[in-house]
Order: sequence, then structure tokens, then C-alpha cells
Amino acid sequence: MDNRLLTHFTRFSPLSTEEIEAIDETMRLQQYGRGTVLLKEAQISSDTYFVLEGIVRQYYLIDGVEKTSDFFSDEQWVISLNHINPNNPSPYYLECCTDCSLLIGNSQKGEGLFKKFPNLETVSRKLMERVFTEQQEKIEAFTINTPTLRYQNLLKSRPDLFQRIPQYQIASYIGVTPESLSRIRKRISKRN
Repeated sequence: MDNRLLTHFTRFSPLSTEEIEAIDETMRLQQYGRGTVLLKEAQISSDTYFVLEGIVRQYYLIDGVEKTSDFFSDEQWVISLNHINPNNPSPYYLECCTDCSLLIGNSQKGEGLFKKFPNLETVSRKLMERVFTEQQEKIEAFTINTPTLRYQNLLKSRPDLFQRIPQYQIASYIGVTPESLSRIRKRISKRN
């Protein structure tokens, strides 16, 4: 198992050698090229992803326009709150924005692990609580903050995105047009 995933899990609870080996047996490492679509709208998938390297973008296609709703990068789980049930068709797309190295898990295999190792179910619950909290914070920030503040917060919290993601996707993520993003950047530049 990749040490980054092991380190990630052990933040929530120590793992036994048996648990580590079981996780290792159920996950596979896969390399994807930039532009690879991992999931399309209306597809059903039971796969989960842990990003070792790269960036995965989640977006919706609304009237032919891509609306970016999230970016998942190094050492993050690609998890969306509206797709917790793996039998529901996906309302969004998942696309590799860069070349990606992903660990892939499967919800059916995960259920088997939980039955055999109850501690892993506890780890999973704690991980989901953290994801829920992060998602709630993103929703609140989007609702409360102005686009300028959303941009500044993104620049502060995830500066790596600005070197690796096209500006039109960042604009979509903060809820503005590329032209508006350009004006926001100019205003901030003048202030500094």
C-alpha cells in the first residue's frame, strides 16, 4: 500500500497489520492521462478514488455549459455528498485535469472489509464526517462570500490549482465568468 494512504487512514485510528494488508488487497493503483473522464453523468459506479498525484475535477453539464463544483488533489478522496449511494446514477462528471495517479477502491469490497474489520468501518465513518464538514464549509463559503473573497480564499488555501488548472475552470468553480475573473484579478493586483 502507498504510504500516503496508510498515513491518511492512521490519522483517524491506528491500523493492524491485517487491516493494512486487507486494504492493500482491495485497492488498485491506476494511472490516468490528462482529460480522462472517470465518470459521466447518468453512469452508475461503485468506485472510490484516493488521489496520490494530480487533480480530478467534478463538474455538471448544464445547458451545454460546464459548471465546476469541486477539485480533488493530492491526498484527497474523490467523494461527493450527493453520490454516497453507489446505486444512484451520477449527476456529474469526474475528469482528470492533469495526469493522475489514483488508488481505486470499490464499495462492495469496502463492505466486506467492514464486516471483517469493524475498526475500518469506524475509520470510514470518521473520514466521511471530515468530508461532510469540508463540504459544508465549502457550501457556506459559496453562499456567504462574494466572488472576490471566494477567489482570494481559493488562492490562499489551494495555490497549487492556479498553476495547474485553466482559468475558465477556476472561474466556474467560484461562480463567475472568465471575464469577471479577469476583472477580479486586476482589482486585486491594483490593490497590491
